Amino acid sequence: MNLQLVLASREKISEIQRLADEIWHDHYVEIIGQSQVDYMLGRFYSTASMESQMEAGQRFYCVMDGDNAMGFVAIEKKADGCFFLNKLYVKTVNQRGGFGAWILNELTSEMPGLRELRLQVNRQNFKAINFYFKMGFVIECVADFDIGDGYFMNDFVMLKKY
Repeated sequence: MNLQLVLASREKISEIQRLADEIWHDHYVEIIGQSQVDYMLGRFYSTASMESQMEAGQRFYCVMDGDNAMGFVAIEKKADGCFFLNKLYVKTVNQRGGFGAWILNELTSEMPGLRELRLQVNRQNFKAINFYFKMGFVIECVADFDIGDGYFMNDFVMLKKY
């Protein structure tokens, strides 16, 4: 394995979209249903939406194994020492191999002065919740986020202090 986090510019948007489509259809249809997966992919992974997220300060990274993209992440600085992990997705075939832990550890070097890292995770996404517990996160609160068209993200907000 030759793993790297590669900062993604606008030129990588189509690669991230392809990864998101594959990962979301493999994993989230069972949790939130096909129609909500399609809605969320369209809303959060359209080119215009991704460009807007980048302009608003999200830094996207492709997780590369040599020339092979195996996932992606996005982080955003919220305040001094406080960051939000907007996205952490790894292809299903690459899960459970220690890659998530490697990604989080590597990503922390991209967060100067890190004191707190928050994220949201679907309350039915048990694999991810257990992974975050193993990585030292705790549930800070339960929240339902209205994302439009009658859809909600029913999430845990999780926190890790450094």
